[in-house]
Amino acid sequence: MIRLFLAGLAILLSCLTASAQDADIQPILQEHQSVIAKGSRKTIGPAIHAIATSGSSKAQSVLETWAAKDMWMRKSDGMFFIGKQAEAKTYVLTDFDSGKVVGTFPKQALKQLKPNSGIRGMIGAALVQFQLMDPDKDKRQDALTSIQRDPAAAMLAPLRASIAGEEDAGLKSQKQRLERLLTIGYDQDTKARVAAIEEMSGDLGLDLRATLNPLVATTRGVALGEIPKDVNIATHLTPGSDAFTTEDAYDFLVRHALAPPRVSRGDMRAALTSNIDGGHAGGIPVVQLNTDAARSRAYAALAEAGTVPALVTQADIDAALAAYVFFDSYAETSDEVTTAARNALKSIGLKVGVNQALDLTLDALSLASIYFLAAIGLAITFGVMGVINMAHGEFIMMGAYTGYVVQQIIPNHTASIIVAIPLAFAVTFAAGVAMERLVIRWLYARPLETLLATFGISIALQQLAKNIFGTQARPLTAPGWLDGAMVMNDVVSISYIRIAIFILALIFLGVFVFIMKRTRLGLETRAVTQNPRMAASMGINPGKVNMLTFGLGSGIAGIAGVAIGLFAKVTSELGNDYIVQSFMTVVVGGVGNIWGTLAGAAMIGFLQKGIEWLNPSNTLAAQTYMIVFIIIFIQFRPRGIIALKGRAAGD
Repeated sequence: MIRLFLAGLAILLSCLTASAQDADIQPILQEHQSVIAKGSRKTIGPAIHAIATSGSSKAQSVLETWAAKDMWMRKSDGMFFIGKQAEAKTYVLTDFDSGKVVGTFPKQALKQLKPNSGIRGMIGAALVQFQLMDPDKDKRQDALTSIQRDPAAAMLAPLRASIAGEEDAGLKSQKQRLERLLTIGYDQDTKARVAAIEEMSGDLGLDLRATLNPLVATTRGVALGEIPKDVNIATHLTPGSDAFTTEDAYDFLVRHALAPPRVSRGDMRAALTSNIDGGHAGGIPVVQLNTDAARSRAYAALAEAGTVPALVTQADIDAALAAYVFFDSYAETSDEVTTAARNALKSIGLKVGVNQALDLTLDALSLASIYFLAAIGLAITFGVMGVINMAHGEFIMMGAYTGYVVQQIIPNHTASIIVAIPLAFAVTFAAGVAMERLVIRWLYARPLETLLATFGISIALQQLAKNIFGTQARPLTAPGWLDGAMVMNDVVSISYIRIAIFILALIFLGVFVFIMKRTRLGLETRAVTQNPRMAASMGINPGKVNMLTFGLGSGIAGIAGVAIGLFAKVTSELGNDYIVQSFMTVVVGGVGNIWGTLAGAAMIGFLQKGIEWLNPSNTLAAQTYMIVFIIIFIQFRPRGIIALKGRAAGD
């Protein structure tokens, strides 16, 4: 009998629960009808909350319809419906609860609810709890984004409830992480918060630090006699210490209306001036008020008469400070939570420092690879041949424009870059050979004339580029697979383009070493560099070797231009941004030595990034300091890091 009674009770409760879950939403809408119809952000909050917490299966539909501006009110009875336009100025209304069409009505008989952006934001926040378990993955992602943007304690329970049923691994991971963050910030269980903090203490995410920092934020407070027991103290402050001077302490009391303000000299003068009566102020003739002591006596007389506020003496200040205790307190009331948060932030700070050093190293390597790529061609023409080629930057510019032209013909970015690299080499190789045959070969023994001639060619090439391509920057777009960056954590990242340039620089290093060490051209180039007359007597044509070597250096500069153009603006002045660094790289590393060029690029890259890290607000100053350092460095090592043996060194 008892079992039958319990079974019947269970059935009754389940029916009541189902009935509650399927409760009509219209009565709730009618309860807040005037507020909903008015549509004011200041008063709409309770209505949205009532709908969201109603337990009705129609709540989500109502909120979504409202946010989409598809909810209409029938003026005759104030009922709310889903409205869809049927014909011009007529709308079909559908009941929220039954889902049935109730009829077609003219627009003048209806009122459309048009929530503003503020109300839509509030509706969106209320929808989050429904969207967390929505079948649509995009809606679940939007819900997580909404919580991340505006976290709240009310979101913790629905977020936890949605984790177990989440099928998408990526979203489940996001939910678990977000649940930990909300637990840290809002859970009522102190032990759960501490456990969550300790669990994530090794994480470098910005969102974790943004969650922990408010827990250790402090506010300055004061109390009479002793500190209240319910205050989570961060620091006890002693008036008169370096961190909290006596003046600061008394001013703090004054700001909180716990002590009378001190009277400044200006205030005293103003008070005496306003209380002059018959040529006297405070019983003292005005003509005698020419000293601080006289003015103080006059002011004291006025204060004794109650005319002005009393002077605050040092004894008054000492007495006031002795009566109060000062402290910095945490907004977070739990000492266990703040202790765990401090320890976690300390651990995170150490890891952030290490990762910042790693990130700076990667940036420096990236910059060094760019400088090496830009300078490797100059290492051949200037380092090996001794030619001061001021037009080297323009060969870089020509390579970049070659890549741009190829992309206009071949829209596929990957294919266009594959075609552009050898084509840029061919174009700039030919230009370099022509320049060497027409100009450079007549000036080998005259470095000053070589500098002036190549400088003139540089200006001419820039103007030619302006005439052909204009002055606006032209796009050289990287392939899609080079978009974005390799992100190790929230501190360390490096773009895929920089990684590609680093790899390209290593490839060029290997190719250059192979050419110089394993090919006939390299052997002849080294022979001509060390002793051109002896090389000529051995049957080597120095003119041909110089021509091919200069063309090789120019061609490599063209390939560098394609690589640099992927992240830099392709303009006629592109070469100007790299010519100075290229010369510095070659000179600092050691003229005529590829390993010296590599060392010079590394030194300049690390030096520039280091100076920028010390002075991040002024990159121009960083470059200036770098040049000054290099000038000083050359004074001590005029032949660079790795000294050259050959013609350019004057052997």
